[in-house]
Amino acid sequence: MDFNSSSPYPEGVISFLDTDLYKLTMQCAALMHYKDVEVTYSFTNRTPEKKLSRKAFQWLQEQILKLGNISLSTEEHQFLKTHCPYLTDVYLDYLKDFRLRPRDQVVVTFQPVEGGADSGDDQLGDTDIKISGTWAETILYEIPILALTSEAYFKFMDADWTYDGQEDTAFAKGMRLLEAGCVFSEFGTRRRRDYHTQALVFRGLTRAAKEAEKKGLPGKLSGTSNVHLAMRFGIPPVGTVAHEWFMGIAAILGDYANASEEALSRWVGCFGEGVLGIALTDTFGTPEFLKAFSKPLRNTNQDTALTDRKPTVADSFISTGALATPSSQSSKTYAQVFTGVRQDSGDPKEYVQVMRAFYDKLGIKDKKVIVFSDSLNIERCLEYKQVSEEAGFQPTFGVGTFLTNDFVQKSTGKKSTPLNIVIKLSSAGGRPAVKISDNIGKNTGDKETVEKVKRELGYVEREWSEGDESARWGREGDVAGTA
Repeated sequence: MDFNSSSPYPEGVISFLDTDLYKLTMQCAALMHYKDVEVTYSFTNRTPEKKLSRKAFQWLQEQILKLGNISLSTEEHQFLKTHCPYLTDVYLDYLKDFRLRPRDQVVVTFQPVEGGADSGDDQLGDTDIKISGTWAETILYEIPILALTSEAYFKFMDADWTYDGQEDTAFAKGMRLLEAGCVFSEFGTRRRRDYHTQALVFRGLTRAAKEAEKKGLPGKLSGTSNVHLAMRFGIPPVGTVAHEWFMGIAAILGDYANASEEALSRWVGCFGEGVLGIALTDTFGTPEFLKAFSKPLRNTNQDTALTDRKPTVADSFISTGALATPSSQSSKTYAQVFTGVRQDSGDPKEYVQVMRAFYDKLGIKDKKVIVFSDSLNIERCLEYKQVSEEAGFQPTFGVGTFLTNDFVQKSTGKKSTPLNIVIKLSSAGGRPAVKISDNIGKNTGDKETVEKVKRELGYVEREWSEGDESARWGREGDVAGTA
């Protein structure tokens, strides 16, 4: 944990577990199935007007190098073993000696803008980040580097803010969600203002959860995606799976028509049926995914005995049934076995109707879960809750940036907006990796490959009126509370 001389708060990434759970689960699966596959990752700033100075860039560069000093502590290892029983013994042993090697695996560059200051600490520029190595060795960079980039911006470029009121604001937001009966978790690591902000927010949310329990309110705080905060606050780490899993497997196979089925099969092969059972549907468009989701499970010939696995705590608050039998003995479809799905792009209300029609067509009567995770705020949670419950689903919500980077400028009282930054897998096994999603604004990757895959899959272009990626959480100078 780093403390600078001018601040009592930690700066940078403070723990090996200061990341999102799904990075650990995907690393576990990648280690089992694709250990030696070479991959690359690329950084995109969807808010390019928000640039770093040379001083901010140098701080970011130093913090990225410090990631190489972090290792899993004995206490952290025991936490994972106790609270994440779906992680394999082989993987947990692997983590004991695991180290990131940013000097060898990460290249960070600064490109000064034309017409700006010629030199010095205040010179503005565009930041580029490239990551390369084997999948298992590099998969953990995404979350800490995004969090560090955001921290660099709000440490050096927009410092007109304070921590004052963050805990109370989070408490108030949590109470509104809990009073409305929402089941939600905190998903805000990647675009947080800094670690201290996220800790204040989660402290406010846990206060709200205790107050809600006293009052008998119908909602539930189900956990946080940040594994370190989960350990610190004694609450479950929660997570699903990222687009990366599907993107990487599609690139490795070079076969997009069968990639989603392969990804589902490999996931079940690593963790077992009914474990980590929320499926992300939009990597190549939800209609394409549902073709694979409706197929019967394949025998994955996994080496690990799945019958001894316990269900994940991440599934326990949304589980709609007992664990199923191992996939080698099952004729059920993926749609039956998975607890539910995650909506992360496109029109959420339209998505609910698509999923209702899909499950009805397959004759699936179980009450399935939809996890909403795309740029949520309170009003959207309440709206999507009503729509999904009316359609017979159990909605849950992964709320991120709205919680961990919701600030106003100290001098004006107007909104201080977050960066919209992403790091995405850009290649795997020597082939480009792409994401198409359910909204054109979230397409990522090699443009030629994106167009080729769209043609192959018969992808229908979609736009959502609220899907402007440059203003996901409002615009600079908006009146506070308008987004």
